[in-house]
Parts: sequence; structure tokens; C-alpha cells
Amino acid sequence: MAEEIEKLRELIVPARFVLFDFDGPICRLFAGHSAELIAGEQVRWLEERGLHGLLTKEERAEPDPHAVLRAVDRRHSGSDLVTELEERLTQQELHAVASAWPTQYADPLIMTWHAMGSRLAVTTNNSPRAVTRYLEGRHISHCFTPHIYGRTKDLHLLKPHPHCLNRALNAMGAKPAAALMIGDAPTDYEAAQEAGVNFLGYARNERKAKLLRGAGAECVVGSLEPVLRVLRGEA
Repeated sequence: MAEEIEKLRELIVPARFVLFDFDGPICRLFAGHSAELIAGEQVRWLEERGLHGLLTKEERAEPDPHAVLRAVDRRHSGSDLVTELEERLTQQELHAVASAWPTQYADPLIMTWHAMGSRLAVTTNNSPRAVTRYLEGRHISHCFTPHIYGRTKDLHLLKPHPHCLNRALNAMGAKPAAALMIGDAPTDYEAAQEAGVNFLGYARNERKAKLLRGAGAECVVGSLEPVLRVLRGEA
């Protein structure tokens, strides 16, 4: 335990800029509005338009709506079809905000980091509109404004591409070495590596922890409590 706390200190103490992934470290966006159901609706929407053959069998069974969107974009990049499918996903994400579950300790962690003078940003594959709605509902949007960098129309720039991280770093005038990213997926880790940013993995279950460690993440926590304790000087 002492070794884990020391690893956390090494990541947290020097961080002057903190980049949060959204769905996972800040909240469970689809806690009450299943991502798997949304992915299934995307597939049915395509099939209703005679586009059944656009996706492979594996892609049609994909539980991640972002993966379905990427698959369509790979074949019809920049098309009206992709634009409409992306907007449909944005509307689903906005709807999901109402039933999203705050990640335990996320709100006090964000407020403490902000109060200590660190600059915070959200770097996510979700719609920035959904992120803004959630943060406003939790009364913590001021901790991030205006640094919310989410999905754009250029879907090939979604993580693991470091585009949203680089946007945040550039806008805040941050050197990568002074920044820390907190994410819950291998794509977050890969994007942080590409951007030259230190990485802290958050995994709400062992399956996610194994995926992060398998990708190369060295420091993974199952709760944000020890992060908050280290930040407050309590550990």
C-alpha cells in the first residue's frame, strides 16, 4: 500500500494541469441509459436504411456506440450519413446525462484540485455538449471552463489519437511534462503516451484494471479516494 501511495505522489504532486476523461473518472454516463442498447439502436437505424452490409458481423455485435460510429466513418468519412449518426449519438449522450452516476470522490477531487490552483480540462470521446450539461448539473463546470475538449466531426481524431489532449495542452499553455491524464481505457493511456503526458488509470472493476495494465499503465486505482487523500496531504 505504501508503495502505491508513493507512486500516486510521484504523479500527483508535480501535476499543474490535469486532464480528465469524462465517462469513467468523472461519472458513469450510461449507468441508467445502456451504451450497449444505444449501439444496437445505431445498427438498427443503419439496417432500416438498407445499410445492413455496411458493418461486419463483429461490428454489428459491438456494445460500444463509438466503435459503431468509427466503423461507419472509416467507410464513409465526412458523409451526411456519418454526420447524422454522430448527432444521434450526441442526443443519446445528452439524454443519458439525466441518469448518469457521479464517480465516487470525483466531485471533491475536482473541486480540491481547482481550489489548489491546478488547471483542469476534460479530454473525451464523448460530445462536449453532454460533458457541459453534466458538469453544470453538478455545479462544477467552473472548475473546467472553457477547457472541455470532446468529439468533433473529425472522427479519426478520437482517442487513441492524442488530438483532444494536445488541444487542451495548447489552450492552457501547458508543457506535457507538467500534465497528468486520468482515464479508464487503454485508448486514454495510448493518447497520453502519444502526447507525452503522465497517466493515472482509474478502473471501477478488475476487468478494466486488467485492460489498463495490459496496455502498459503502471499506476491504476480502483477508487479516487487515495488520489484525493494524497492531494490533501492526508496520505
